[in-house]
Amino acid sequence: MHVYGKNVIKEILQNPKIIKKAYIYENFSDEEILNKIKKENIPCKYLDKKALDNIENGNHQGIILDIEEYKYCYLDKLLDSNIIVILDHLEDPHNFGAIIRTCEAAGIKSIIIPKDRSVKVNATVMKTSAGTLENIDICMVSNLVNTIKTLKNNGFWIIGTDMEGTDYKQIDYSGKIAIIIGNEGKGLSRLTEENCDFIAKIPMYGTVNSLNASVAAALIIYEAVRNR
Repeated sequence: MHVYGKNVIKEILQNPKIIKKAYIYENFSDEEILNKIKKENIPCKYLDKKALDNIENGNHQGIILDIEEYKYCYLDKLLDSNIIVILDHLEDPHNFGAIIRTCEAAGIKSIIIPKDRSVKVNATVMKTSAGTLENIDICMVSNLVNTIKTLKNNGFWIIGTDMEGTDYKQIDYSGKIAIIIGNEGKGLSRLTEENCDFIAKIPMYGTVNSLNASVAAALIIYEAVRNR
């Protein structure tokens, strides 16, 4: 997998074992990054801008790393968490990256995503999460409903998010909880919603009837953290 962007690169360099190769712009001048690559004996190839753009036509900032694929954790690792965030078939990698960043900022270390019809950890997610991904455990599961049932059996209350429900500021966030953020266009899937203990809504006072998924997630995540 190719990743790029200086903030992401600096974080990944903290775990150099996953780096296969570095592609670097011939006039790249960030001495901190260059010294770290040299110190870790990471294979590198210096290229002109056109050659770099042919590898990744994004804002690579002059350096691209070829790294091992992201390693998801097992569900068992998350069962001791106080708060888990579940993404119900989110599709936009920018939303995923922003939610990862919000979770890390709020002190939440656990995220669950479904295997099918869902955004995965990719270069855009890594870049959008702005160097926080290494501090988060992400679990990919085959069946979201079965996973929710497992969480319930381990003492979690399940809080879904939708336009119809209880004001999110009136929800009880004590105990072990899992907060589910729905798909950008469709919201929560039917079976997921049926297995929620509570449905939290964010009141809309203007002309729009919904918020961006990552914005809605941030509001509810911080409300949950504030009320613990």
